Amino acid sequence: MNTFSIRPGQLLDGVPRFPQSQNVARTMSSREIADLTGKRHDNVKRTIDSLVADKVITFPQIEENPGTLGRPGTHYLIGKRDSFVVVAQLSPEFTARLVDRWQELEEQTAKPAFDIASLNDPKVLLALLTDNVRKVVALEADNSELSKENHELEVKVEQDAPKVAFHDMVVVSHKKYNAAQAAKIIGTGRTRLLQFMRQKGWVTRSNEPYQAKIEAGLLDVKLGTFEHPIDGTIPTCSTLITGKGLTKLEALWRERDADLLA
Repeated sequence: MNTFSIRPGQLLDGVPRFPQSQNVARTMSSREIADLTGKRHDNVKRTIDSLVADKVITFPQIEENPGTLGRPGTHYLIGKRDSFVVVAQLSPEFTARLVDRWQELEEQTAKPAFDIASLNDPKVLLALLTDNVRKVVALEADNSELSKENHELEVKVEQDAPKVAFHDMVVVSHKKYNAAQAAKIIGTGRTRLLQFMRQKGWVTRSNEPYQAKIEAGLLDVKLGTFEHPIDGTIPTCSTLITGKGLTKLEALWRERDADLLA
């Protein structure tokens, strides 16, 4: 294996720069293609066999899987061009991931072996240590930012928990509520809630639901009758609030409270 010595003239911005190797990654295994695309390895191999039979790609090199007990399995080694064909056949959406993986492989194999003797040069050693310290500081900053984001997310989940619980309780049940029941759940009185619904254009002056709110699934009506001692049978219309409507009303009521406190 070739090694490279670092001379002081090869330092750039205080960090050593090594000559780039001409050796780059030449093949990728069928097993790695399976991992990248989320496909079973045997399906990947069958796809490769089919493409070879159709003379779309060249016949790959076959190798035994390392560390296999009993009957050894095999995998294919695929060239860069043919790997794109295979992935496009398997999962076109993973082509970008394959491009990234090839870039990683080529960058890894392009790195030359480090000459340990170069550490005898104090300038090289200092440059390497300084570069590592910068990387550690950057990593700690990233971790701190991630911890902050996680904390904010936890706080958001905790704050939203009552809203989620209210939504699950009301919407999932498919129950319908009269004005008194809905007002009690929201935390106000029947009269105030109906007044609020009139202001928002949900019900008429006689507290009957507008057709648009019924069609939107927010309100419903219950038709009935009652016996008047003088006028006889009189039809009645009671407004019912659906689970979807109650969730919407509760959110509007909270906005109202927030505006009053502002």
